[in-house]
Amino acid sequence: MIHPFFTGLKAPLHISHRGGAALYPENTMYAFERAMKVHGTDMLELDVHASSDGEIVVAHDPTLERCTDGAGPLSALKWDQLSRLDAAFHFTPVGEQGTPLRGKGIRLPLLRELLAATPGLRLNVEVKSEGALDAFVALVKKEQCLDRLCIGSEHDSIAAELAKRLPDACHFYPRDALAAFVLPTKGGEPPDDDPRYTVLDMPYRWEGVILFDAELAKVAKAHGKWINVWTVDEEVEMHRCLLDGVGGVMTDRPDILRAVLAST
Repeated sequence: MIHPFFTGLKAPLHISHRGGAALYPENTMYAFERAMKVHGTDMLELDVHASSDGEIVVAHDPTLERCTDGAGPLSALKWDQLSRLDAAFHFTPVGEQGTPLRGKGIRLPLLRELLAATPGLRLNVEVKSEGALDAFVALVKKEQCLDRLCIGSEHDSIAAELAKRLPDACHFYPRDALAAFVLPTKGGEPPDDDPRYTVLDMPYRWEGVILFDAELAKVAKAHGKWINVWTVDEEVEMHRCLLDGVGGVMTDRPDILRAVLAST
């Protein structure tokens, strides 16, 4: 039976990966707001780390150089310092040149700010480091937002700890557990079904090999699992995912995905 997290949601889901990272500065309120208002996204995908003073910050990288005008580990700075960084400092929208949003006041957001600004919207949240576990769990309990979150980590140790501390949450598969489900299925063998996890957040292709197909979708459904594929930005691949029965498509191009969904 599918997790209650999906109550009221209908496949295929439009999921904005980091808010739509090809169009907008990733993991920012600027991106998340446009994913909702411009593209009507069903779900936001995002990542979190903890600041040195225990605030849960929405950001993908453990370091600050790629996306901001800061430097060094995010976890080494207090929120007061992080909040002053320019989160659009290096961003160039797809098809454009330069950094048109630099200096426009686009900052790193806190997860609690995002929760407050998106009432009712579902979020797919990856906890990127063990150092964020305590603060993340405390925040989720304080905000009483489990019904809105699908949570997890690429790292099996972090995902297992989240499943232990928040057993009623909707959890996505970490890397090794995901491989243990997907690879046997691709080989025609029964998958290793870990009951702690409900959602297969998985790459559409890996090292040139297409992983998601109709057979995997069928097997996942038989085991009560939901599949979201990432990161699909090409129209042809989006159509293929929909035909094969995907649960949701995570994309950096929410504009293209919205057009594809509107045409089906």
